Amino acid sequence: MPPITVLLVDDEPLVRAGLRAVLEAQPDLEVVGEAADGAAVIPLVRRLRPDVVAMDVRMPLLDGIEATRAVLRIVPDPPKILVVTTFENDEYVYEALRAGADGFLLKRARPAEIVHAVRLVAEGESLLFPASVRQLAAEYGDGGGNPAARAALERAQLTEREAEVLRLMTRGLSNAEIAGQLVVGTETVKSHVSAVLAKLGARDRTQAVIAAYESGFVSPG
Repeated sequence: MPPITVLLVDDEPLVRAGLRAVLEAQPDLEVVGEAADGAAVIPLVRRLRPDVVAMDVRMPLLDGIEATRAVLRIVPDPPKILVVTTFENDEYVYEALRAGADGFLLKRARPAEIVHAVRLVAEGESLLFPASVRQLAAEYGDGGGNPAARAALERAQLTEREAEVLRLMTRGLSNAEIAGQLVVGTETVKSHVSAVLAKLGARDRTQAVIAAYESGFVSPG
């Protein structure tokens, strides 16, 4: 099986060097490139086609939020985006998730946590740090008062089973864990998750969970 390829984007050379050392110690992970600013991301993503971009949220020319928006808007079949941040409870992180990032990682994370985050985001079958996402939604979300999110949820017309799957997704459960909860097969859960994402117009489960909080479908409290 080919390795998961990663592009590192951070204006601090020491951070990039540290992440590279941690990731390249794993046989299934490969760092294929580096950039010092979000402004360099688009051409590198087009040329290198990484599976995951580990992107600093705060950079001098183009920050991680705008770089995330640009990648998702411009690049066909875009990579997963893992925002790398100094502070966990940061409005910039929540805005990056809103913009389409698939998860976030703290710069002080232990090597095992960094490796786990990259693998989990690449696989896309579970939510990274669900408790932290819930906390961010509680502090910086609209508390269920986002009219656009509410309207999108109403238009989605989720079935009872799809709504149940979305609730379990907000708790961070993987497809296998959801299957265990509902006593159904994993393939059935994958079909339900795909239906939920399609109906909500969500790129991935992170975006679906953000929509669930902002629409008031579930409470982050």
